Amino acid sequence: MTDHDAGRGLPAGVALRPWAEGDDLRLLEVWGDPADAQHHQDRAMLRPSSDGQGPDRQPWARCLVAEDEGIPVAAAVVYASSVHPRRLWFYAETAREQRGRGIATALLAALRQEAHAARDEGAVEAVDLKARFAVVPTELPESAADAAALDPADHPAAAFLAGQGFAPVQRSRRIAVGPGSITAPELDGTGLTVEDLATGSVELTRAVAAFYEATHGWDPAEMSVGRAQQLLLGPSTGASGAVVLRPAPKDRGGAVDAFAISYTPERSEDPTDVLLGCNPELAPADAQAAAVALLALLTTQYPVQLEVDDAMDVLTPVLDRLVATGHARVLLDTRIWATDPD
Repeated sequence: MTDHDAGRGLPAGVALRPWAEGDDLRLLEVWGDPADAQHHQDRAMLRPSSDGQGPDRQPWARCLVAEDEGIPVAAAVVYASSVHPRRLWFYAETAREQRGRGIATALLAALRQEAHAARDEGAVEAVDLKARFAVVPTELPESAADAAALDPADHPAAAFLAGQGFAPVQRSRRIAVGPGSITAPELDGTGLTVEDLATGSVELTRAVAAFYEATHGWDPAEMSVGRAQQLLLGPSTGASGAVVLRPAPKDRGGAVDAFAISYTPERSEDPTDVLLGCNPELAPADAQAAAVALLALLTTQYPVQLEVDDAMDVLTPVLDRLVATGHARVLLDTRIWATDPD
């Protein structure tokens, strides 16, 4: 690693060091509990540094901790993704009472130096960064109108990211859709076929990989069939079942027009966590019709929750209408910023 403190403009008494075992607990004492689900998930980005080699196959990562008079008060990380090689993920957090002192800026500067060195050595492909934050950190809006009025620029992370050369690139939301919100299609006599598929199905895996790549032009993905199986469908993901919608039975040439994968192993009062997608080769109107039909069938009796980016332009208009009419609600609204938004 490089000399983290050299030329960083650190406040008096503050020094940077690599992440060490037990830092998560030490920092929790000064940070307190996470404000929301996204905040909790982002703290999990903090990890031991890795060169991206060795038998554990951990991605390249650099994680630093800032100590004030020997007490950890802040941490930041950058790490690579084999699926999205264009940008490195970045996350930083500083104890509330330590903010405004330039600690996060110093951490980012040190990590950018590490990333440039890694690119020169061929360990990473790029040094552009992406980061995210939830715009509803503590409570959900009362209505769709309240949600629309939320200004991401008001979030404290936005001011920091803007000052470091980041700009908005994407919005990702977790949306719960209530039961009976959409009229279910009639299947009899239409040829439409709903079929259960094993999560290990090659046909399903190919459909998921194609949908994922098609909806990530904003952050290009290299989602092979093997990666799709490992990251979205394998046992470690919690995938517990899948259904597909075909325009005709498979033995009559019916391909997968839409798919839904459940990540909730047992029925509960909470909305079932579902990945919903469609065949990107369909015409937009046909793709939307297939996705909406499958969503309607899924929510005939029970609610589901979906994670959807604005890039999923087949799904977002439908979900926006459901939110506006009160038939769906936004559980989490996350904004993604990048240093190269174009």
